[in-house]
Amino acid sequence: MKNHTGGSTTTMTMHDPPTNTTLRRPKFGSFLHSDPTSLYSPAADDFSDLHHQRHSNVDASTISDSALSTHNTSPPDASPFSKSPWLQTLPFNSPANFHHHHDGDDGESFPPNGLIGSLVREEGHIYSLAVSGELLYTGSDSKNIRVWKNLKDFTGFKSSSGLVKSIVISGERIFTGHQDGKIRVWKFSHKNPISYKRVGSLPTFKDYVKSSMNPKNYVEVRRRKNAVKIKHYDAVSSLALAEEHGLLYSGSWDKTLKVWRLTDSKCLESIHAHEDAVNSVVAGFVCFVFTGSADGTVKMWKREIVGKGSTSHALDRVLLKQENAVTALAVNHAASVVYCGSSDGLLNFWERDAKGNLCHGGVLKGHKLAVLCLTSAGNLVFSGSADKNICVWKREESGIHVCLSVLTGHTGPVKCIAVTSEEDHEDGNNKQQNERGGRRWLVYTGSLDNSVKVWRVSEHAPELRMLQGLDWVPPKREHLKFCKVVCVMMEGDVAKECPEREGLIVA
Repeated sequence: MKNHTGGSTTTMTMHDPPTNTTLRRPKFGSFLHSDPTSLYSPAADDFSDLHHQRHSNVDASTISDSALSTHNTSPPDASPFSKSPWLQTLPFNSPANFHHHHDGDDGESFPPNGLIGSLVREEGHIYSLAVSGELLYTGSDSKNIRVWKNLKDFTGFKSSSGLVKSIVISGERIFTGHQDGKIRVWKFSHKNPISYKRVGSLPTFKDYVKSSMNPKNYVEVRRRKNAVKIKHYDAVSSLALAEEHGLLYSGSWDKTLKVWRLTDSKCLESIHAHEDAVNSVVAGFVCFVFTGSADGTVKMWKREIVGKGSTSHALDRVLLKQENAVTALAVNHAASVVYCGSSDGLLNFWERDAKGNLCHGGVLKGHKLAVLCLTSAGNLVFSGSADKNICVWKREESGIHVCLSVLTGHTGPVKCIAVTSEEDHEDGNNKQQNERGGRRWLVYTGSLDNSVKVWRVSEHAPELRMLQGLDWVPPKREHLKFCKVVCVMMEGDVAKECPEREGLIVA
């Protein structure tokens, strides 16, 4: 069946906790089964092997008193992963139900946290997401950019430039970075909002031809092959905006960082930033840009304005140098914190001290496999991983980080995350409730299972307890010393705690 824009049928699945669940007894071996490692993942299967003798102030086993929201209801036939052994890692075949639990009847109603729904369109793996108002943009390996409005398929536009690895939005323009090294620029029609048109590329054809005429503008990209330096010759892995300065940054697997002026799409600089692929670029702290690379380094670049509308970026310092690839970066602008995700599943972060210098703050341990994406919103940091989970971290006023919740439900690696405040879509009553329950966010996660999941997450939520469809009462609060989540396994017809999995959120 075709929709009005062409293509395959789109399904939107709304999720409510089921009232009756049938628990199928799993085999004991399924509890011991580990996820296969990815290209970015370490060879180890246990958290202790991932720590590499590093120190941290928190890990996922120190879940806070805040909410834990998980739900696993992905359709089994939604992607090629349905036949993968990855699906056999879940200890229960039926979805878990999470309900609010109060120690006292205070009469307050807390905002719900958890999965709102899933967006599925059979167009391949989801590699990039961007949110603008009511619109959600998704990029996949089908070369299509889909546009969703109010969780429904709104429209889409197609590029011939390979899979869409990155999307950023500046005003009415949408910039997309592609596998073939191209950066495309799109605009929607005011007369027909469902119609999008490509209005340019970076670099522009005029600038490319002009630059190609000067031999000094060529660089050696591999043996006996040169290329014009203002154009990426490998996948554009990351795009970042510094709109207050009218700049766009692009990072690429060709090891370069390029700086573009938004007003005329001119390439101002091309910097050989790393010795391996650039995986992530973020701008922050007024005049700085951060790059993370497969060479294991995070570099901090300082921007200076030179002449009329030109820039000069110089390396300020190297924040991190390690053997594991740096896969994702994020910046908390309000708190002046930089976060870095790596292929070993760890999150490093740096904070600005009283003198304005960035100092290493610690390591967050919450994933078994590589961290593939990061984003920050308010006091929260969201990390998506090849282990198919999303960790929600909260930075307290004291600077301490706690694992607020772990979102599960994807059946493939989580490749991208986008977050927007729910306040923009609420009425007065909901905003009053929001003030009691903390600021709420709508979180969109894209995965290689071909789906986008939509979550509601609050910066503060009540204690939750997990029900697995069993006639079983969780241990009392005083018996749960360090973790409020207890993993349960079946032994015969009896549900028993699984201490060795305590703190690993499995749904």
